[in-house]
Amino acid sequence: MKTTLTCDDCRKPLREIETATADVIVTSPPYNIGKQYGASYNDSASREAFKAFCADWILLCRMALKEDGSFFLNVGSTPANPLLPYELASMCADVLTLQNVFHWIKAITVTPRNSVTPFSVGHFKPINSPRFVTDCHEFVFHFTVRGDVKIDRLALGVPYTDKSNVKRWQHTGGKDLRCRGNTWFVPYPTRRKASAHPAPFPERLVENCIRLHGVGKTKTVLDPFMGSGTSGVVAKRLGVEHFIGFEIEPSYFVQAKHAIEKA
Repeated sequence: MKTTLTCDDCRKPLREIETATADVIVTSPPYNIGKQYGASYNDSASREAFKAFCADWILLCRMALKEDGSFFLNVGSTPANPLLPYELASMCADVLTLQNVFHWIKAITVTPRNSVTPFSVGHFKPINSPRFVTDCHEFVFHFTVRGDVKIDRLALGVPYTDKSNVKRWQHTGGKDLRCRGNTWFVPYPTRRKASAHPAPFPERLVENCIRLHGVGKTKTVLDPFMGSGTSGVVAKRLGVEHFIGFEIEPSYFVQAKHAIEKA
């Protein structure tokens, strides 16, 4: 896999790459909530400065995306900033079309059939608050240029519980596979070292995005906020021809470069 990796503010290299380059853009930007990303980025900017920053990179991503490409934007909220996902989605919708909204479920409590005892699966970061519940999900917004990009719905398909539906529904084509829908249960990786990136992607989240767009037609993947390089690792594993990644923090850039080379 060819890689184009740059350690810089993503807006600079985004301005320099050719228009309509990426088949898939998959990324998660900083949330401006005071996370310690390193000395190269201030995650506690003013609201106006953060929105201006986002407006810049969103427009540049639109220019980098192919007409039939997919832009997957992962955003979560916090009790202190509950509207952030909707605000960023609205900013993206100024230049792109919202085609799908996925709910990344990081932890969930369920009660199995024939049982009265609930149990929890997944990981979550508990909060100590008398006002808010623990947040166990984030959004993945799927944007395209016109909202008409054909996706591979069954690339993430799941078997039917009721097997009679396999023949009952014509869209199955006789295969025991149905659309997974817009709820993805993907536990996130726990942070093991203090030097590691504080908010890494789960590999399966990135894989879901690329597979949904279509592995065969995804030649170039772009991540303007590369972090620890998970998107590049997954792109390489899926046989993508070219990965483009930008990361402003030098220590994370080194980690990402090493992870992608090692994959």
